[in-house]
Amino acid sequence: MNPKKELSKEQSQDLLQTLKTRFEKNMGRHKGIEWTDLQKKLEANPGKLWSLNEMEFTGGEPDVVGFDQKSGEYIFNDCSPESPKDRRSLCYDRDAWEARKANKPENTAMDVAAKMGIELLTEEQYHELQQLGNFDLKTSSWLKTTSEMRKLGGAIFGDRRFGRVFIYHNGADSYYAARGFRGLLRV
Repeated sequence: MNPKKELSKEQSQDLLQTLKTRFEKNMGRHKGIEWTDLQKKLEANPGKLWSLNEMEFTGGEPDVVGFDQKSGEYIFNDCSPESPKDRRSLCYDRDAWEARKANKPENTAMDVAAKMGIELLTEEQYHELQQLGNFDLKTSSWLKTTSEMRKLGGAIFGDRRFGRVFIYHNGADSYYAARGFRGLLRV
């Protein structure tokens, strides 16, 4: 990993091409957004481009899913059909990881997200993403959980089964090979 959190010129060009191809293939996810405007914003934010590369590298297939009129930011989500393959088998956060007595996972969803410079989706954002396609038909994704629920030891996750989206709860220290997390990045 690059400690400067910047991509080389070649890496940036390759990622921009990947993002442009995905953008053009999935126009229904970002109606009213022009690629040229988005590309300018990406090129002006090398740290954000680095985070998008991390999302791509771990299997997230990031794509722009919206534009925040108030902040002037584009919103990217992981749009891989299933929870990103290299971000699974993680408990929710560091407190949950430390509370485990045995069989600790390699890392936590919150720590990995922070290292990548992204956030976990909220329950509302997860529902919005699910309106753009069918995601997590075989996997599930940890979601940003309220501090009140975390104080009680729990965390939430979501998936799509039987034609609808479900939000569940689990002990935050649990981890499964089919549960990862989807990220959100504002650019």
